[in-house]
Amino acid sequence: MSKEQQSVASSHRSRYLIFHLEEEVFAVDIMSVREIIAMMKTTPIPKTPRYIKGVMNLRGNIIPVIDLRLKFHMPEKEPEMDTAIIILQVGDADIGFIVDQVEEVATIGDEQLSDAPSFGTKVDTEFIHKIARFNDRVVMILDVDKAFNLDELKDLETLAKTS
Repeated sequence: MSKEQQSVASSHRSRYLIFHLEEEVFAVDIMSVREIIAMMKTTPIPKTPRYIKGVMNLRGNIIPVIDLRLKFHMPEKEPEMDTAIIILQVGDADIGFIVDQVEEVATIGDEQLSDAPSFGTKVDTEFIHKIARFNDRVVMILDVDKAFNLDELKDLETLAKTS
């Protein structure tokens, strides 16, 4: 491999949507983002885990909505002006994730990424794909597919299809 090819290979960059939950800063790969919408009313579904806020009708599509604060064992918070729902593709379903604030889409290079530590954050690190050093802060890049076990994913996909 030539030096030029090595330079290009070592400088791979990806785009991420950066958002906030409490004091923590997170990101998801922009390729899994369907859209971002303002907080809207959801219809509760009985006998679902507390972090599932319900479902919403988005232009004729039924979307399950997850409160990421509750999923990550953070304190519940009433929606504010900046509260948003990020619609992500998870497995075969579109799922809405309630976040405190959406910040920006950022390009992050591989050289800014490192493996997630096994301690030191309020979030279970199995959900964290990588840690990015970006603009003098630490951003946790989530692997949303790992945020749910296989049974939870199947339940969410079924909820999206049958509601």
